[in-house]
Amino acid sequence: MNICVYCASSLKIDQKYLTLAAEVGAELARRGHTLVSGGATVSCMGAVTAATRRAGGRTIGVIPQVLVDIEVADRDSNELIVTADMRERKGVMDARSDAFLVLPGGIGTLEELFEMWTSRVLGIHDRPLVILDPWGLYTPLRQLVENMYEEGFTRANVFDAISWTTTIDDAFTHLERRAQPVRPSVAELGEAAG
Repeated sequence: MNICVYCASSLKIDQKYLTLAAEVGAELARRGHTLVSGGATVSCMGAVTAATRRAGGRTIGVIPQVLVDIEVADRDSNELIVTADMRERKGVMDARSDAFLVLPGGIGTLEELFEMWTSRVLGIHDRPLVILDPWGLYTPLRQLVENMYEEGFTRANVFDAISWTTTIDDAFTHLERRAQPVRPSVAELGEAAG
C-alpha cells in the first residue's frame, strides 16, 4: 500500500529524529509498501525517502514549486510531482495514500495531522492515521485534545480516529490492520505491464 509519512523538514533537530525517520523508511520498504512524502531531500523528509530507496522501496514525492529550490526537490524519487501550491500538494498526497503515519515534526506536520484527523472524525475518510512518538513530543497535544473532549469541544470518536504508538513495529501494525490499497495510478499500471 501507499503510506504517507508526515515529518520534519527542519534542519535544527536532534539526530535521533533523523535516525527514526530512516528506520521508518527501511521498515516501510521491507514490508513492501510505497512511500508518499513531501518530496524534499532535507531533514527527516530526506532521511525517510533515502532509507526507503536504499532498502529497495518505491517513493512518490509531492512538492510545491515554491519549495523546489528552498527544500531541494527529491529528484531521485521514483515519481516526483510538482504542484502549484501547498493546498494542491496536500490534496495529491491525500489522494495517493492508503494510510498516514505522523512522525515528530513542527507546525507543518501538525497542520497535515489535523487535516487528516479532522477528516477522519467527520467520516470523510476511514484510512488509518497513526502517530509514532517514541519520546513524547506529542504528549501535550494528546492531553490538550483530552481536555477539549472533557470541555465538550470534540466528539467522542476523536480518540477512535487515531492511533498513538511509540515503536515502529506497533505503528506499522496499526497502519496495516485497517488499510486498503488505493487504485494504482496509470503510471504504476504501465510499469507493472512493462
